[in-house]
Amino acid sequence: MGFDSIIALDLGKFKSVCCLMDARARTHRFETVATTPAALHDLLVANAGPDPSRTVVVFETCDCAGWAHDLAAALGLQVRVANCCHESWKWRRVKRKTDKDDALKLARMVLLEQLPTVHVPPADQRQRRRLVQHRRSVVRRRTQCKNAVRSIFSQQGLTELLPRGNKAWTAAGVAQLRQHARPMGDCVELADLWRGRLHAELEILAAVDQQLRVLERKLDELAESDEKVKLLQTVPGVGPRLAEAVVLCLDDPRRFKSGAEVGGYAGLTPKLIESGQMSRVGRITRRGPSLLRGMLVEVAWVVWRKNAWAQAFVAKVSRGMKSRKKIAIVALARRLLVKLWAMLRTTTPWRDPGVAAAAAAT
Repeated sequence: MGFDSIIALDLGKFKSVCCLMDARARTHRFETVATTPAALHDLLVANAGPDPSRTVVVFETCDCAGWAHDLAAALGLQVRVANCCHESWKWRRVKRKTDKDDALKLARMVLLEQLPTVHVPPADQRQRRRLVQHRRSVVRRRTQCKNAVRSIFSQQGLTELLPRGNKAWTAAGVAQLRQHARPMGDCVELADLWRGRLHAELEILAAVDQQLRVLERKLDELAESDEKVKLLQTVPGVGPRLAEAVVLCLDDPRRFKSGAEVGGYAGLTPKLIESGQMSRVGRITRRGPSLLRGMLVEVAWVVWRKNAWAQAFVAKVSRGMKSRKKIAIVALARRLLVKLWAMLRTTTPWRDPGVAAAAAAT
C-alpha cells in the first residue's frame, strides 16, 4: 500500500465535507470546511502527517477541482481526481445519498484501489480549454438569438419577409430585419410588441457577435504560438478551432496507449452489448468531452468533402446507403481523431494516405 491516510473531499459550492480515513486501522471521521483555498490549505496541512507523500487526497471532478488539485500537489500530497462518468461511481437505487456518503465512498474506493481517475492538465492548459469552451457557449447563444428571430416572424405569419438561409445574417440581411424592429418603448399598440421583441433580439445578437469576434481573435493569437495547433492544421479541412480543441483535450498524447483509447476518451466508440450468446454493437457511448466530440463530427463533413481517403472511408462504412451516411460520418470523426492523435504523438505533419501509397508502390 503506497499510502497511510486518505483525505476524501466532497467539494461543494460553499462548504465541503471531508472524510479523514486511517488506511491501516480502517477508521474514519468527518469534518466540514468552507470551500476556499485558505480553509482547504489549513485542513490538508493539519492532516497530512509527518510524510505528506504517504497521504492521498481525493475528490470528484468539478469546478473547484483545478485549484484544489494544484493546492494539494504543491503540498506534496498524492492527488487523485475521480471520474464521475465511470460506471463504478454511479449512484443507482440508493436509499440515502449525502455529502458524507460521497466522501466515504471516495475513501473506500481509494482504499480498494478501484477508483477511476481523470487526467488533470496544467493550469495554463485548463485556462485555454475553458476559453475554448466559453467560445462554444457564445456560439450557442448566437444560435439561440437567430432561432428566436425566426420564431418571432413565424409567430406573426411573416416568414416570407425573412431572407433565405444564411443571407438573413449578413449585413444586408440584418439591415432588412431591422426595418421591422422598433424599440420596446416606442411600441404603443399591443399589436406592435413583436417589433420590440425583435429589436431586443437583434441587439443581443449584435453584442454576441462582437464578443465572439473578440474571443476568436484571442484564440487565433494563442494558436499562432502553438506548434501543435499548426501541425494539426496541415490536414485539409482541419481549422484552428478543431486543432486547438484536440490539443487541449488530449494534452499529453502519450498518455493514450492506442487509437482505441483515444476514441473511447472522446466517446466515439460504439457500445458493446452482450448477454448469453447474443452480442451486438450499439450506439456510441458519448462519454468524454462533448466539445471535442461535437467539433470532430462537424469537421468530419468538411474533411469528407476535401479528402479522397475520407470519401472512400465513408463509402465503405455507409455501403452506399443514405440511411448509413451519418453513421459513416461519426466513424470518420473517430478515424480523424486517431490520425490527429498520431500526428501529435510523432510530431509528423500530415501525409495523404493515397499519395503515400502511390509513392510506396513506385
